[in-house]
Amino acid sequence: MRVLYLDSDGPLGGASRSLFEVVRPLSAGDVDPYFVAVQGTALNFYSQIARDMVVTRGLTKFDNTRYSHYRGVRWLVLIREVFYFPFTIVALLRARMRWKAVDVIHINEVLCIIPGLIARWLFGVALVVHVRSPARMDEKSARCRWLYKRLQRNAAAIIAIDETTRATLPASLNVDVIQNSFTPKKLEQPDQAMQSKLDALRPASLKIGFVGNLHHSKGLFDLLEAAKLVRASGRDVEYVIVGGVTVVDRGLKARLLAAAGLAQNVQEELGTRVEEEGMADIFHLLGPTIDIQRVYERIDVIAFPSHFDAPGRPVFEAAFSSVPSIVAVENPFPDTLVDGKTGLAIPGRNPQRLAEAIMHFADHPEDVRRMGGNARELAERNFKPEANAKKLLAIYTRVVQNNAARP
Repeated sequence: MRVLYLDSDGPLGGASRSLFEVVRPLSAGDVDPYFVAVQGTALNFYSQIARDMVVTRGLTKFDNTRYSHYRGVRWLVLIREVFYFPFTIVALLRARMRWKAVDVIHINEVLCIIPGLIARWLFGVALVVHVRSPARMDEKSARCRWLYKRLQRNAAAIIAIDETTRATLPASLNVDVIQNSFTPKKLEQPDQAMQSKLDALRPASLKIGFVGNLHHSKGLFDLLEAAKLVRASGRDVEYVIVGGVTVVDRGLKARLLAAAGLAQNVQEELGTRVEEEGMADIFHLLGPTIDIQRVYERIDVIAFPSHFDAPGRPVFEAAFSSVPSIVAVENPFPDTLVDGKTGLAIPGRNPQRLAEAIMHFADHPEDVRRMGGNARELAERNFKPEANAKKLLAIYTRVVQNNAARP
């Protein structure tokens, strides 16, 4: 089966890593993967599994997610989407001329709906839409009505990454839930720079980890405020921040984004705040690494205090190493987090509650072990790549059969 994957994110992140993990088992025989993808570090992974790739400077997005939908100055982001539209058309035409035909088109995030609709028109095959971010629900919004009508009419299958994300989509849509996947594997050659930083941590401290790209929306400054409260309480806790910025803009583009309030250099801003608050001895900004498994094996609890009101990929990645979590989510679903059993759920944007959760684990090491064991069982049940690949293949088979049966 020939499947065309469209991915509009260039830097390797949670969405691209998740796609790689689930397609990798399929590429061994059931699926021939073809990619139209944006320039960036994600290509290093896609090249390992792709039969062929068309690489482009950008693909037009339509962002209607809960956190980053267009509003205020964010309407300026549409300039970028218009700029990328010719690149989108050229890339899809190149794919059509090079590969002639595919059996399924799979867009890796609903943000890629416009390239997905164009590809569906060019190839005339079923469209599968992955929804990885909590969606915006507003019945009065013309954008919401337009997007969900497009999904209703054009998507042969819609896949949500968990029940939390599914709950943000209209009940009228038919949605399959397939959790993201992760392979807990250490690199044969360790990242020596990261290894030396991890070795410098104090053996007796409770180590709270954060893994991911550094953005304001991830709640990192909430974590810093919580760390100050925990330090004032006298508890021995260190914070391991692993990740970096996805793109560093320079020149005229950087100045325009900064003037519009859309630029984020969180790495520099957070580092400055850590120094000013006198927290550098316990709040460690270690930078990015692809040897992420060694990081998970050295932390005690993973923190995900994001403003998305949803558990992120690091929660289940760390769970494979028996690491429990602290997650900013109001109503967790049991497929990703069981409050008090696999981790602790707290309100978002609340450093005080975040500090209380950290202090709970500092005072109850038996809960670190108990919840970590439960988290691992949950991860083994829901986030195995091979099992999730079989579910995805069943969806491909279903939509291809349904498409063939159409007049």
